[in-house]
Amino acid sequence: MSHAFLDEILTATNPTGLEEDRGTITFHGDHSSNDYFDLTGLASSSIAAAGNALAGFQHDASGSRPEIRVDRTLATRWFSTTLRPIDWQLPSIWDAFAGNYQTKDGWVRLHTNLYAHRIAAMKGILGKALSDNPEQDKQGLTAKISTMSSLDVENAVVQEGGCAAEMRSSTDWANHPQGRAVASEPLVHWTKIDENASTKDHEVNDAKPLAGLRVLDMTRILAGPVATRFLAGYGADVLRIDPPGWDEQGTIQEIMLGKRSATLDLKTNKGRDDFERLIASADIFVHGLRRDALDKLGYDDTAIQKLSPGIVDIALNAYGWTGPWSSRRGFDSLVQMSSGIADYGMACSGIGKPRPLTAQALDHATGYLMAACTLQALRQKQATGDIWSARVSLARVANLLTGTASEVSGEGLPEIRDEDFMDKIEESDWGLGRRMRFPLQLDGREIQWPGPARKLHRAESEWLPKTAV
Repeated sequence: MSHAFLDEILTATNPTGLEEDRGTITFHGDHSSNDYFDLTGLASSSIAAAGNALAGFQHDASGSRPEIRVDRTLATRWFSTTLRPIDWQLPSIWDAFAGNYQTKDGWVRLHTNLYAHRIAAMKGILGKALSDNPEQDKQGLTAKISTMSSLDVENAVVQEGGCAAEMRSSTDWANHPQGRAVASEPLVHWTKIDENASTKDHEVNDAKPLAGLRVLDMTRILAGPVATRFLAGYGADVLRIDPPGWDEQGTIQEIMLGKRSATLDLKTNKGRDDFERLIASADIFVHGLRRDALDKLGYDDTAIQKLSPGIVDIALNAYGWTGPWSSRRGFDSLVQMSSGIADYGMACSGIGKPRPLTAQALDHATGYLMAACTLQALRQKQATGDIWSARVSLARVANLLTGTASEVSGEGLPEIRDEDFMDKIEESDWGLGRRMRFPLQLDGREIQWPGPARKLHRAESEWLPKTAV
């Protein structure tokens, strides 16, 4: 049972990186999903790292460090779907155009779940707008793409503001300018923003150790929402903000567990005023927009710290923080294509088409790394007054995973059993369901979700009263 990732993740998520800071961590469960890469090891280690940071946070406040227990089988499952609907069905996470397309020299993947990205794919490849016939549009895309090179398809879609990735081998990625840039990056980029900031004592409730903390969530599917879901599960008031009309089909049921969602348009004066009011009283700001997106809105790192001195700022992107693709749009499925994961799976499986991981493991692992970084930054602020910001990327986590390449696929995702679900019925906005038990326990205590999954745009752009958190 390998946990080769754990030491590297624990070191990377500690901003000082100097001293051993590990409690008692016990793994149990005999499931081992290689999936041609050590998926179970990544899942259990990243969740353990978040749990270790949380245990340290509790220790700092109370003097007692809880023991950490991680169920490897459930950890692997939590990298996939965790809600079992009762008398209704989860929607597909993919739209009609998303997927792998064969080109004249290989394969390319389109990510088109957002309407703007579907438009970009049509315009970049076919030079025209979407029609009222999705099936006909897809047939046109398929036919045209088959006559193009993978790189030409990728470039055409990206130049129109869309999302596409050529399937590259690990060797091709290692020699690519962006691959070389990512390989030279740390797993976590830490930056000390300030020193000797004012701090305040934080009283810890064992069941809700993060109660009283306010998290402004400006992330999109899927890594950032995984991070803030973890924080919400342990008591933080997580308020997610989205532009009008934004939706994330097929994932909201997973990542809105325990959170609230408000609508803000940062291109309007009212939206900007509301954002600045919220961030001024937030403890944590988690965001996952493209590297330059907030800068263009006037909210670069300096502006955020001015609006909210001492705020803990945690961010991610897809393709890394240096190199020519540092501002490129991307998602887990695209990074798996770019970094050699899908190509390696195809070669080992012999199926003749891209074979990605059975889960969006880069997203989930990155999310738990972000949660760990958030808590470690809070600990440093409380202990020393130093303010640290952290930056992570899907591509750098992919590098961590590809170092465990194997020629066997392992067991795949574990079988779902009735006993893996909580007894309590979850009354989500889509219907009744049962939520899978969370793999992490602290001193035998399970996570206490503050509420069920809710649809986006349902809350006011206001923090909860501290007494109600």
